[in-house]
Amino acid sequence: MAALPSKMFAVIQTHDGYSDTASGPFIDDAADWLAEADLPVPVPGPGQVLIKLRASSVNPSDIHFIKGEYGQPRVKGTAAGFEGCGDVVATGTGAEALQGKRVAFIAAGAGAWAEYVVTQALMCIPLRPDVSDEDGSAQIVNPLTAIAMVDIAKNSGEAFIVSAATSQLGKLMCSLGRDLGLKPIAIVRRADAVEALKSLGAHDVLVTSDSMMLEKFSKLSSELKPRVFLDAVADQISEQIFCAMPNGARWVCYGKLSTETPALTQTGQLIFMGKQIEGFWLTKWMTSTPPEDQMRVVGEVQARFADGRWKTDVSQRLPLRNVVTGLADALKKGDGKVIIAP
Repeated sequence: MAALPSKMFAVIQTHDGYSDTASGPFIDDAADWLAEADLPVPVPGPGQVLIKLRASSVNPSDIHFIKGEYGQPRVKGTAAGFEGCGDVVATGTGAEALQGKRVAFIAAGAGAWAEYVVTQALMCIPLRPDVSDEDGSAQIVNPLTAIAMVDIAKNSGEAFIVSAATSQLGKLMCSLGRDLGLKPIAIVRRADAVEALKSLGAHDVLVTSDSMMLEKFSKLSSELKPRVFLDAVADQISEQIFCAMPNGARWVCYGKLSTETPALTQTGQLIFMGKQIEGFWLTKWMTSTPPEDQMRVVGEVQARFADGRWKTDVSQRLPLRNVVTGLADALKKGDGKVIIAP
C-alpha cells in the first residue's frame, strides 16, 4: 500500500457553535461560512477508519450546519460535510475488516469535504460494486430516511403526504410508496413538476401556489384519509394541511426549509382528534433501531440503486477545491444533488 500523505486539502468551517439566526438552508456566498485549508491527514483511533474521499453529496442539513442552524454545534477549523463515499485506506483497532473496502459513510468528528476523512466504522456501509460513486455518496441520509419514514406511513393506511416532493428525498419516498402499493400525495411549489412526480409514483400532486390547493387537499383527505405527513418545510401551509387531515394524523417534521414560524391554529385537534406533531432525525433512528432492521433497510437501499429503481439526480459536480467559490451557485441549479469530488 502506498504511503499516505501527511497533509490534505479540506473545506473547513470558520465559525463555532450555534448562530442566533434561522434563515434556512440557503447561502449567497459560501465564503461567509467556509474556507480552504491544508490540514494534517487524520489518524484513525480504535473503532475508526480513514477514508480517501471519492465523492460527497450536499444535503440541506449540511447548509443548516455550516450556518449554525443544525441540532449540533459547529467546530471552527474542522472540515464541513456529513456524507460521502470513498476507500478505506487505514483502520484503527477493531475496524480492520473494512480495510480496502469502498464504503458509504457519515462523517463523525471530521467532515466529508476533505481529501481524507476519519469516522467510526459503525458509520460506514460497504458498497456493492454495482452501486456508483455518486449513488454511494448519497446512500445514507436520504435513502435511509426515505425507507424509515415510509415504514412509519405504511402502518397508518394506504395514503401519506410528502412535502418538498421535488427534492431527492421526496422523489425517493414517492417511488417507494408506489412500489409498496401506497398512494403518496406530493406537495410542491411548481406546477411544472406535477407530471414528473406522477411518473415517479405520486398518486396526486398539489401545488402550493394554486389558490384552490387547500380545498383540493381537503377533498383528497376525505377520500384517502392520509394519516402521516412527512414534512421538510414546516410553514403555515404545512399546519393547514395537518389541520385538514383526519383523526389520528401525525405531522412528522424532518426538515425546516421555510424560514416562516407556523402558528398552531387548531390545538384542540391534538386533544380531541388524537393528532400528533413529532420530529424525525436519522441519527436517532440509526442509534435506536435494532441492527437486523438496519441491515434490512441498508440491503433494500443498495438493491434499489443497483437495479435502477432509485438514482441520484445530479444538478452539478463540483471539485473540492471549488467549493468555497462555487457552492452557492451550484445549489441554485435545479432539484438534483450537488456532488463534491476531489
